[in-house]
Amino acid sequence: MKKLPEIIPVFPLSGVIYFPKTNLPLNIFEERYLELVNDSYKKDKLMGMVQSQKNGNDLYKVGCLGKISDLQKSEDGRILINLTGITRFNILREISNKKLYREFKVDYKKFELDLKSSSEDESTENLMDKAKIFFKRNGLLLNWKEFERLDKIQKINTLSMISPVTNEEKQKLLESLTAKDKIDTLENIISFYLHEVNFNNQTVQ
Repeated sequence: MKKLPEIIPVFPLSGVIYFPKTNLPLNIFEERYLELVNDSYKKDKLMGMVQSQKNGNDLYKVGCLGKISDLQKSEDGRILINLTGITRFNILREISNKKLYREFKVDYKKFELDLKSSSEDESTENLMDKAKIFFKRNGLLLNWKEFERLDKIQKINTLSMISPVTNEEKQKLLESLTAKDKIDTLENIISFYLHEVNFNNQTVQ
């Protein structure tokens, strides 16, 4: 891929954490984001996703750059897109513009591993065992046989993206630099929830 842009349009969305090598379907209907998607699609198909903080206008400093891999326009004016994750970025500063949407100057250096094939040979066996229990206890269905076909990084990122944990915990996962960091963090988070469930379900004699 050619050099990544230093200034990117950003779609802030609370509760949606998006990772490299994952796909995110989006249903776009607000005017400002329709403009963002149309402008991005005409230019280089690249746009950033960043989670909004609780106060609404402030954003977390780390987000994920994605490429619009599919775009369909509906008769009622909505745009349906699929965004394919490329790499995470750090927000440096907001760029003033006269557009309806926000743009930011970003830096990718901290997350160079996102653009490389992973050579890490970290075991995910314990994580997968705990994730299956965690998902089952939360009533979440996942086709694990199909899931096993993903490569290791895709598995870790997909679990990080869809696990029923808090937005702050997902942001922590997004900001984990290496695959090992992410595995350890996700395993600790899931273990905490499993421990809490076990503790809360204990019968006091």
